Amino acid sequence: MTTPADQPIIRLQGVEKWYGNFQVLTDINLDVRAGERIVICGPSGSGKSTMIRCINRLEAIQKGRITVDGTDLTGDSKAIDTVRKEVGMVFQQFNLFPHLTILENCMLAPMRSRGLSKEEAQERAMKYLTRVRIPDQAGKYPSQLSGGQQQRVAIARALCMAPKIMLFDEPTSALDPEMVKEVLDTMIGLAEDGMTMLCVTHEMGFARSVADRVIFMADGKIIEQGPPAEFFDSPRHPKTQQFLGQILSNH
Repeated sequence: MTTPADQPIIRLQGVEKWYGNFQVLTDINLDVRAGERIVICGPSGSGKSTMIRCINRLEAIQKGRITVDGTDLTGDSKAIDTVRKEVGMVFQQFNLFPHLTILENCMLAPMRSRGLSKEEAQERAMKYLTRVRIPDQAGKYPSQLSGGQQQRVAIARALCMAPKIMLFDEPTSALDPEMVKEVLDTMIGLAEDGMTMLCVTHEMGFARSVADRVIFMADGKIIEQGPPAEFFDSPRHPKTQQFLGQILSNH
């Protein structure tokens, strides 16, 4: 799977999604270039998390098309497997296996779905645990780590699959305030490496310093988007203005 340089690596066209009678996404159109860093923000229930969960088909859509790195996700289950190998995902909850060590948590998927040998998987796991600055925790179990450390393990585990794209769904919202910075610093490092990133977050300082583009969602629609300076300093839509007014006064 390779995307020509002039083609977006992720493309959402006319995407709609319902839960029963409730429409959670309405006519979503979005192109993401390889290496682009996008922050998605908006009030609770605006469809942000649902939208990024559709990009690796954790959620199915009812209408429209999603193409990831040349693969049409509306296709068969093989297409979904192909995309999931290229797309890493980090959630609010760390989802680590409690009975496996940190090292084993990172080795599992590369061995199972990338076919790495135990030695290769271990070498790769240590590389990324070093990358997120916790190689010394490799032999411990998740319960022995702080929330911030566990989230960094979750990021390392996703990186062990050598993804082309990383999706973050409010990765710091379950953390204590003093742990947020260590996770954001890890993500800033990834951004500097040129990783294509989509991040749902309320961390506006991160959005301002890292994003190429900030997208604001409300009521299941993309209401406004633009470069951070423009987005924060001169938001156009009343809903964006209201949201930024609330969130920036709380920080």
